[in-house]
Amino acid sequence: MIPYTRVYAAVNLDVVEHNMKAMVANLTEGTGIMGVVKADGYGHGAVWVAGAIDPYVRGYAVATAEEAFLLRRHGISKPILILGVTHESCIRQLIEQEIRPTVFQRKQALALSRTAVDMGKIVRIHLALDTGMSRIGMRACPESADLAEEIASMPGICVEGLFTHFARADETDKTSARQQLRAYLDFVKLLEERGVKILVRHISNSAGLMEMREADCDLVRAGISIYGLYPSDEVDRDRVALRPAMELKSRLTYVKTIGAGVRVSYGGTFVADRPMIVATVPIGYGDGYPRSLSGKGRVLIRGKSAPILGRVCMDQMMVDVTDIRGAAEDDEVTLIGRDGTEEITVEELARLGGGFHYEIICGIGKRVPRVYIRDGKVVGKKDYFDDVCRDFSVGQSQGAELGIQ
Repeated sequence: MIPYTRVYAAVNLDVVEHNMKAMVANLTEGTGIMGVVKADGYGHGAVWVAGAIDPYVRGYAVATAEEAFLLRRHGISKPILILGVTHESCIRQLIEQEIRPTVFQRKQALALSRTAVDMGKIVRIHLALDTGMSRIGMRACPESADLAEEIASMPGICVEGLFTHFARADETDKTSARQQLRAYLDFVKLLEERGVKILVRHISNSAGLMEMREADCDLVRAGISIYGLYPSDEVDRDRVALRPAMELKSRLTYVKTIGAGVRVSYGGTFVADRPMIVATVPIGYGDGYPRSLSGKGRVLIRGKSAPILGRVCMDQMMVDVTDIRGAAEDDEVTLIGRDGTEEITVEELARLGGGFHYEIICGIGKRVPRVYIRDGKVVGKKDYFDDVCRDFSVGQSQGAELGIQ
């Protein structure tokens, strides 16, 4: 029994495991997987996803220190790498919890070294190398190799890994990605010449792990592929058979008939050209459903398509159910996922709305509960409806002015 009536995102953990097995089967023997669960597991729920993929990964990657701390609080004990820059204020907690920071500047390394020595600990770090992304990382040059050698000699620091990030591995033409790979491997040689041994080499993202066996190295970083989405339309989908793990569901709250000439939603951008049956769905851009799908998208009701009429509102939207026999209040609505033989994918939504499929799943808001499915049964849920705002109180005078006791 689904415990929510307005809207929810169903995350199928069996499908997540299926995707992991498909990726493992495609990799070079001996290459491990780092599970990327940043952005709350790409909107799926980092803690639940991390638990589901734990048997298949050697560690995890996140974007921020706070994301790493969340995993540790929930008992995730395998190595965690922070892919972004970590502020100095987080260093002590990071070292205490044996979380790996990304380093590419001397000042970062010095701060880590000082704190680790003060704590009597060793901090394992991963060096970031910029081979073409121009985001973060040291340049692939001899001067950077000298810096890496200096960092490796600092007390309290163990250079565990070195990584770079493909900028264009999701394109059919792999020329750019292979140039990045060569730059990375050449830099590894520069480090070896200086006596710096890299224990964990990792380059590939989801696109790379699908199509570039030469870049497997020690680890690959599986991100969007965990969740059953392909990085782009250009990757070969036959190599790794993925299935989307998330569905977005709602229910009809109101069904009515309108006459010809009646306008629908803000701005009256849709005008009925005939008598129509219009249904209201209680989800909108306040939940992360793209407003750009106004008048373009569709939902599924009773296995049939219902086009969106007019503008998507913050909390609701209207759809055309004229041709859906028997459509009634409380009918299930599928916004992402399958109903009968029909399916709506995030790629479809991105194409119609002019967006990007990653941002659709990442943008599904905290007002949408996540429901976790295994073996066809609900095994867990996550919502924010019982949030408590600590150290915050509403003045009695404000309540009294509204007649509230």
